[in-house]
Amino acid sequence: MAACPRCCQHTAVKSATWFERARRQRAARALERQLEYQTAKAASLAPLHEKVIEGMKSASSRVRSRVKAVQALPAGCRTLEVGSGAHGLIFFFDTDRGIGIDPLAVSYSVLFPRWQRRAMIIAALGEALPLRTGSFDVVLSDNVVDHAQTPAAIVEEMARVLAPSGVMYFTVNVHHPIYAIASAIHAAWNAVGIRFEIGPFADHTTHLTVSAARRLFRRLPLRIVSESVNRAEAKEAARKLRPRHLGGWIKRAFFKNVLYEVIAIRQPS
Repeated sequence: MAACPRCCQHTAVKSATWFERARRQRAARALERQLEYQTAKAASLAPLHEKVIEGMKSASSRVRSRVKAVQALPAGCRTLEVGSGAHGLIFFFDTDRGIGIDPLAVSYSVLFPRWQRRAMIIAALGEALPLRTGSFDVVLSDNVVDHAQTPAAIVEEMARVLAPSGVMYFTVNVHHPIYAIASAIHAAWNAVGIRFEIGPFADHTTHLTVSAARRLFRRLPLRIVSESVNRAEAKEAARKLRPRHLGGWIKRAFFKNVLYEVIAIRQPS
C-alpha cells in the first residue's frame, strides 16, 4: 500500500519538532552548566582579578592585531562580540562603542562587575540578534557557537549585522569525527529521558568537525581572507600529556579541541 502523503508530512513535522525541542533542551542545559561553572569560579577568582584582567587584555590585543592586519579599524569602531560570556574579548578591545551579546549577560554582570561594565552587554541569543543589519565594523565570536542551539544561524546573524567591508573574527574548537558521533549519541540518550551526563558532551550542543565548521560559512556574503586549523599543534600537545584516564588515551589517538579560526570580510550587497 502506498503511503499517504498527508500522513508522511504530519510525521515529518512531528519529527522535526521533536528534534528542535531536543536541541533546545540541550542548549538550555549547556547554559545551566556554564552558569554553575562560572558562579563557582567567581569566588576563587576574586583575589586574582588583576592577573585575570591582564590575560583578558592580552587576548583582546592579539585578536585586535589579527583584525587590523586585514582591515584598518576606524576610530571608535563599532564592535560586537556574539557570546561575550564571562571573560570575552569585547571588554578590553579598545573601543568605546563595544557591545556584547550573551544569554547569561545579566548573571555575568553581577558575577564579574570589574570588567563586564566596560561594554554594553545585552542578554539575547546569538540566533536572533536584536540589532540592525549592517551596523558593526567588527563582529567577534570566540569559541562559543558549539554551546548554542543552532551554530549556523548564529554565523548567519553575525554576517547580517556586519557592515559592508566590515571584518568578522570567528573561532570554534573542532574535533575528530569520533567525538561528533559520541556527542550525537549522548544527546540522543538524554533526549529520550536517560539522565546520564558526560561533562564535555553536556557542556556543548555539538562537537563540530573541520568540515562541519567550514559549512557554517557556505552561501554567506563573506570573503574569507584567513583560515587556520591548528591540528598538528593540538595533536603534538596531546601526545606530550600523560593520560590519566581513558579519555586521555582517546585524545592522543583522535584529535580534540583543535582551534578553527576564520577572518572574513563582508562583501558589498
